[in-house]
Amino acid sequence: MPADLTGTQVFRPEAGKFEFVEGPIFHSLVLVDEINRAPPKVQSALLEAMAENQVTAGGVTYALPAPFMVVATQNSIEHEGTFPLPEAQLDRFLMHVMIDLPDAESELAILELVESEGAGTAPQAGKPIPSQQILDARAEAAQIHLAPALKDFVVRLVMATRDPDAAPEVHGQIEHAVSPRGTLALAAGARARAYLRGRDYAIPEDVMEIAPDILAHRIIPTWRASAEGATGRSLVAKLLDKVEPS
Repeated sequence: MPADLTGTQVFRPEAGKFEFVEGPIFHSLVLVDEINRAPPKVQSALLEAMAENQVTAGGVTYALPAPFMVVATQNSIEHEGTFPLPEAQLDRFLMHVMIDLPDAESELAILELVESEGAGTAPQAGKPIPSQQILDARAEAAQIHLAPALKDFVVRLVMATRDPDAAPEVHGQIEHAVSPRGTLALAAGARARAYLRGRDYAIPEDVMEIAPDILAHRIIPTWRASAEGATGRSLVAKLLDKVEPS
């Protein structure tokens, strides 16, 4: 139920009134495991939180903490009992990162970590990052310079998902193109990548490296294209081959 996520009104006999008890959504970092197993009403409540940084319960709106971030996993193997996320909700996610099975080194690290936890010798968790530090980093990343030519590259990439003449290679293969939210996300992602690499300006490589993770889940292939093996990521790869930076 949505109330399991957002919270609910609880009657307090000693006070003689109802009191709102916050749900798990009221945290700065929220992990939603197997989001496609959540029923549509719960997904809708999450959508409001992601879009507006607030939730509504009992006709009252409550602000969520800042910063507020949602990390979700999706079960892509089992489909029974799942509810596919609508395009509008997929569009709310800044990125869609594909996580493959771990390599041998990572698998060994997982094994050693689990064994150390069982033996009570696991390393202590680090100190939480102060919320203000994250907000400051966001503000600094937002100041990263995007040259007009780079902004034009971002826009042309997105427009190529809508205009058949811009990228004939994908003509007829895209059912739903990238929305303006994707343009904003691609620019923000390029700035963030530049910031993490210690630059105060973004370059075309920032856009090209981040584009698959930011655009792929926003591109819905047609039924025919999907039957032929096309995916959002393969279509983004074609776009990057066709659309070049200025």
